[in-house]
Amino acid sequence: MLSTFSLAALSLTYNIATAQETPKEEDFFKIMKVRVPEGPVLEVGGLVTLPNGDLGISTRRGDVFIVENPTSNRPYFRKFATGLHEILGLAYKEGALYVAQRGELTKLVDKNMDGKADVYETIYAWPLSGHYHEYSFGPAIAADGSFFVTANVAFGDEEWWRAESRVPMRGWAMHITEDGKMTPWAAGLRSPAGLNVIDGQLYYTENQGDWVGTGGLWKVNKGDFIGHPASLAWTGRSDSPLKLSADFFYSKLDERRIKDANGRYIKPENRINEEFKTLADMKKDFPELRLPAVRLPHGILGISNSEPLKIPAGTFGPFEGQLLVGDQGMSIISRVFLEKVNGEEQGAAFMFRSGFRSGVLRMAWANDGSLFVGETNRGWGSAGDANEGLERLVYNNKVPFEMKAVRAMPDGFEIEFTSPADLKSAQDIASYSVESFTYKYQPVYGSPMVNQQSLKVKGVKVSADGLKARIVVDGLRRYYIHSISVNGIREKQHYYSVVHPVAYYTLNNIPAGDKLAASELSTRNSANDPKASASPAKKTATAAKGKTAVAEKKELPAAKTAAKAPTYNEVKGLLTNYTCLACHNPTKKQIGPSFTDIAKRKYSNEKILQLIHNPKPENWPGYATEMPPMPQVSKADGLKIAAYINSLNK
Repeated sequence: MLSTFSLAALSLTYNIATAQETPKEEDFFKIMKVRVPEGPVLEVGGLVTLPNGDLGISTRRGDVFIVENPTSNRPYFRKFATGLHEILGLAYKEGALYVAQRGELTKLVDKNMDGKADVYETIYAWPLSGHYHEYSFGPAIAADGSFFVTANVAFGDEEWWRAESRVPMRGWAMHITEDGKMTPWAAGLRSPAGLNVIDGQLYYTENQGDWVGTGGLWKVNKGDFIGHPASLAWTGRSDSPLKLSADFFYSKLDERRIKDANGRYIKPENRINEEFKTLADMKKDFPELRLPAVRLPHGILGISNSEPLKIPAGTFGPFEGQLLVGDQGMSIISRVFLEKVNGEEQGAAFMFRSGFRSGVLRMAWANDGSLFVGETNRGWGSAGDANEGLERLVYNNKVPFEMKAVRAMPDGFEIEFTSPADLKSAQDIASYSVESFTYKYQPVYGSPMVNQQSLKVKGVKVSADGLKARIVVDGLRRYYIHSISVNGIREKQHYYSVVHPVAYYTLNNIPAGDKLAASELSTRNSANDPKASASPAKKTATAAKGKTAVAEKKELPAAKTAAKAPTYNEVKGLLTNYTCLACHNPTKKQIGPSFTDIAKRKYSNEKILQLIHNPKPENWPGYATEMPPMPQVSKADGLKIAAYINSLNK
């Protein structure tokens, strides 16, 4: 018979063990490869589930396939249409398929019912300059059956980094009716690969680029200006709903067209310690400017955000009704919780699922509640070991311990969990940390995080059932992203950690209402409790380690101890904050070379720091995407990262 002490010891051991064995995302959402026949190279550009459960696929190579029994072990692929141009979207309406080719919206009809399209009908065509970057995306079908299509910008010749709208509607969202009438809808888009109509409203996602500090999710209404100035070249048209001119825009913001001594244009790069503007700053000058509902921090929740998709009722457990957003470059899917504050949408973004084989561009719900994921990376690069693919994300109906939602409060945030939290950990303010930051609005490609600030968590009120924790936070900043970490929270039953412990909340508005009284708050902070800082066992081990070190020092007084290189876990925070992990993996080739391959070059730590600040892309000819200069990386942080990289060659 076990004594009370033995039972207590066993219980403690169990709690510690289970805390260390917290389930991961793959324990709830399994990625399954869809079997594809030999021959077709999918490079998926569009996905749609048909009323009978078949799956429609459009490819960047110009084909359309119908897949019968797509969730079975032996799906059957049938080519429905071919010979089209870079199809980056697919939709179904009233027995026909619609695709956005590079230069037109096309209707595909199988009139003789032989399983192949025999009518290719142009609904509407738009101009092309011939530039490779003039991709077109869609269509997304509006509530009235009309269509939305978005058009990529081109880039300059000498100024190859500067986006241009060389022909009408580049950088615009277009509204197109079935009878071929086109109305310009919204301007200021740059690379609008992810568009969808959700609950009757048009949304789209954008990538980091010039004038775009980081990606995000935008609600798009007629007459909106999203922020990129290239498309303003066409606001003088009589049918333009937007009258903001390029001249007025550039009178307020410097486009930095600077030449060197030889009269050649210089690519603008990020400047540190400069005065800068943010998107929110310019809302005063450009009232048409639409701010993102939710920002997806670059290199953390993606580098090339793709299609947003609503989770239907009864699907994916506690997350029904929220949005999923794919990312092509990082091969991930993020999750977005939206709410309205003062009539404006905002909300929180979370990591949801990583590990796809190629870039996630399109998603579609199967009739069984699983999620089809269409993938491609040609010319763009992505994480993963494949250039294209079709996979399926399957939920096992077990509830992960996650932040289900984060809501803005007058004095902080309310965090809702998917299952009850352990009250002791939830009532400890050391379990939470909050930081805020934003991005520059500039002609430079992207932006580092700027105006970063750690915010004090003053107290927390936890609901009796452990499902909600309301934290009071000093120094909330409107229009800033607030990263909210709950690393110290544990699940009540098994003492698990939160699977994805960080939320990124875009605070467009701070709600009015009652603030919590100090008497309602728990202010217990285990970080200030010296008894909680180390267990007796840990102290004993530390003391023993110290004695051993002293003994060794006495035996070898002349020996010099080499500086120990930091481990991956010790630099992961830096790699994340500086967005290194967006393009680099410790061991695998991604958009950039792996850290292991860099280590093989045997650069000194100081040389790696120089190359972080001023990259030499010509040294890596096998990579299509050039690394931008990163002068914002401090010397101390850069050398620490370099020491970690070089440790991989030992």
